Amino acid sequence: MKLLEPGATLDGFVIEACLHAGGMAHVYRVNYLAAGHHPGFLMAMKVPRMSTGDGAENLVGFEVETQILQSVSGPHVPRFVAAGDMTRMPYLVMEYIEGDPLQHWIDTARDTGVRPDALTIARLGEAVAKGAHSLHQQNVVHQDLKPANVVIRASGDAVLLDFGLSYHAHFPDLLAEEMRKAIGSPAWMAPEQVVGVRGDPRSDVFAIGVMLYELVTGELPFGAPQTSGGLRQRLWMDPTPPRALKADVPDWLQEIILRCLEPEAAQRYPSAAHLALDLGHPDQVLITARGTRLRGTPWTTHLKRWFKAAGKEYQPSPPPVEQIDQVPIVMVALPHRDVTDATLYSLRVAVNRALGSRPGARLACVTVISSSDTSSTDDSRSETRVYGQHLERQRQWVRGVDLAGRQVSHHVLESGDVAGALVNYARDNHVTVLVVGAATHGLKLQPFIATIPIKVAMEAPCTVILVKQALPFVQLASAGA
Repeated sequence: MKLLEPGATLDGFVIEACLHAGGMAHVYRVNYLAAGHHPGFLMAMKVPRMSTGDGAENLVGFEVETQILQSVSGPHVPRFVAAGDMTRMPYLVMEYIEGDPLQHWIDTARDTGVRPDALTIARLGEAVAKGAHSLHQQNVVHQDLKPANVVIRASGDAVLLDFGLSYHAHFPDLLAEEMRKAIGSPAWMAPEQVVGVRGDPRSDVFAIGVMLYELVTGELPFGAPQTSGGLRQRLWMDPTPPRALKADVPDWLQEIILRCLEPEAAQRYPSAAHLALDLGHPDQVLITARGTRLRGTPWTTHLKRWFKAAGKEYQPSPPPVEQIDQVPIVMVALPHRDVTDATLYSLRVAVNRALGSRPGARLACVTVISSSDTSSTDDSRSETRVYGQHLERQRQWVRGVDLAGRQVSHHVLESGDVAGALVNYARDNHVTVLVVGAATHGLKLQPFIATIPIKVAMEAPCTVILVKQALPFVQLASAGA
């Protein structure tokens, strides 16, 4: 199909300029012809290529994107405006996203020889991981995450584009039915995608790892193989450790990247939310042998993986929401003062119960302190000492929690609004369950204003467990009396 000229109209939309002429579609800036119908944001129109020689997957992918874009919402996807009749003139009008594609950072580093620093890379990766998790919560797996499909807004949020290869658990998988082969962009494709598995959120985690690797080293971890044999190698191969290519890569960043790129999905981050939490808190990353490795894994490991991969075949994937529900982030709010043994015991019991029913759960311990706690010139109340004291109290408390190998992180926040700080942390880190004492603050004022736990329960974006404080032997004594 030839390009539409500026000034041309299509179902009331005026073509302003061609933004991109790709192999699958053309993208135009558009506006409304009639006044009074503008949605209040810039718009872009996507028209699939339908020339002789263009494969049927162009139209199939376009139909998939049209379906999915109408079903998802939130700040990490473009807003849907309109779609054209597939039998007459297919097109898709959506919000035009202002910002820089992630490819901009990669191109700039290649042209200038100056790579982004580790914290900037972590910030970019965290934004992409949060965007991916938002999709997974809506039963969508992107399946084609790459630098050209991610735009970073001026606010720092990531917007994910191009859902032509995506998977939605509630829609027929038209691409799998039509193509019956590995679906995705070779450089960023996860090993399970190579054998036809679609709908696993950890495939998007793998793609984020590929992008982080390229941002750090300037190279793709697996190149860009074009044959099925070349693609299949990633079922047992892993890349050269980033620190072997760039000696200044922090061990925490290499740990994150190589965990994302594990050949077996079960060895990666169990959800994009877990990945975002580590990228947002580098000091909390658990460093294993991955983080300090300077050589690839031994050939014997590759051989074992090869034998295992030889019989690997397609297995249907559970819906994304079901998968991420098994690996939640559980948060516990530990009071910083007036803490009784009953409070600590009851919180521990509730956390054990929340973790016990969720085998892949991760625990985040959070304490909120006020600025007055660290404003004194007294050395015993210096900021560093106060933070250290609360972190040590958290570590002592968590020793009584049955972690069973789960990851745990510790956070001390400073804020004059305790409830607001807890709610913001839960929202920013995609917390699934928040455990808080039911009466840890404000008891005397309870008849007049909402206490901190009640405000948290009203405003938190997740399930909140309010814990009533009681010690078991106290209950026994009461029963005896």
